[in-house]
Amino acid sequence: MTDLQTLTVYGLALGGSERPAATGATFDVTDPATGAVIARVADAGADDARAAVAAAHTVADEWRATPARERSRILRRAFDAVTDRAEEFAAVITAEMGKPLADSRGEVAYGAGFLEWFAEEAVRINGRTAAAPAGTGQIVVTHEPVGLCYAVTPWNFPLAMITRKVGPALAAGNTMIVKPAAETPLTALLLARVLTEAGLPDGVLSVLPCSSPVAVSDALFAEPDLAKITFTGSTAVGRKLLAAAAPGVLRTSMELGGNAPFLVFEDADLDAALDGAMLAKMRNGGQACTAANRFLVHESVRAEFVERLTERIAALTVGPGAHADSEIGPLISEKQRTTVAALVDEAVADGAVLRTGGAAIDGPGHFYAPTVLDQVPADARILREEIFGPVVTVRGFTDEAAAVAEANDTEYGLAAYFYTRDAARVQRVGAGLRSGMVGVNRGLISDPAAPFGGVKASGIGAEGGSEGIGEYLNVKYLALPAV
Repeated sequence: MTDLQTLTVYGLALGGSERPAATGATFDVTDPATGAVIARVADAGADDARAAVAAAHTVADEWRATPARERSRILRRAFDAVTDRAEEFAAVITAEMGKPLADSRGEVAYGAGFLEWFAEEAVRINGRTAAAPAGTGQIVVTHEPVGLCYAVTPWNFPLAMITRKVGPALAAGNTMIVKPAAETPLTALLLARVLTEAGLPDGVLSVLPCSSPVAVSDALFAEPDLAKITFTGSTAVGRKLLAAAAPGVLRTSMELGGNAPFLVFEDADLDAALDGAMLAKMRNGGQACTAANRFLVHESVRAEFVERLTERIAALTVGPGAHADSEIGPLISEKQRTTVAALVDEAVADGAVLRTGGAAIDGPGHFYAPTVLDQVPADARILREEIFGPVVTVRGFTDEAAAVAEANDTEYGLAAYFYTRDAARVQRVGAGLRSGMVGVNRGLISDPAAPFGGVKASGIGAEGGSEGIGEYLNVKYLALPAV
């Protein structure tokens, strides 16, 4: 899969083999840096979804009974393979998603980390035994796999968003069907091939790319075997999937939208805060649910912070991700670029001060200039919505409590960041921010060994860490007689 230009059609990864869609339909995958078609992929439909369920059903009992150590070894071999083939994975990610190769390499390391972490967690699924306090018997608590899981993943991290679901699901003994984003199916198919080569039994994992997910999702939700839905994406789609999961009372885990604040207090180390700001905002061109969208900076340092941040952002090199010097790649689509442009234009019209950028870049591809907006009005739409682009918005503050209240003034609660050198403030603000994840004096917080998840409209459950495998296990209580 290294030379994408020589490959024309990819099949579905279904039941351990690559095959065409039942209808024979395909859809195009394009490079967002050029608009050129780089591959055609089998377009799954309802019949393919049902075939994937049947394949999973055939192997479910065998996989469930596979010793944890063997499941661990398969995941470890997959980790080794992804690591060994890191350049191949990075090239595929850049080709279909557009991010610079440096970012793609970072994603490969991060995504592979979930395979390594959950290979280790597979053998640490613990229970407990206790005497009933009333002396009536023994309490034995065990954990069992939930069953067939359906994973719906986004385009912005086409490897990591899958491995952090596939890793714990397989480690716990579940079967899984993955529907990757239509924009980025090639990475998912490459991962499926690697897992098969690592020894994963046929049918345990199927990957069903499709151009329209409704038929696949409807067919899967109608299947009695389906036990869980896990989704990463927008809150709007997450709400629809939660509603679809309700009739079957399915287990759900949802990693949804974000609108992260980034607070810089008057005592902050500005050099560190600027470094953190570039990571938290510009990684992946701002196309991340954890991206810092709202910069709240103490008025005593705001002018200096904005000036220095503007210099850094204006100096970024924008270009195709495959170019060695590119630091900011294209947005995923023309629709996304139009959305970002509208948010910026509206904010400027409302009184925000444009410091740099603020326009689409002419030429092929969906490029938008890295942008800084200062003194953004409190009621601007850009402060309420996920930007998903290389745009910084800045507002000043003078009072700590007011800054925390403004940071929390959003329906989302995924990530937040703040910079201070005051130990007492670290505790106050860390406790006061209503987010599932908080970066303290750091702009990159994701770690396979840490729980990833939000509160409020940002989701349900956590992925990664020792908490992540629990999302794929049912608790069973055995009531034994007294001894």
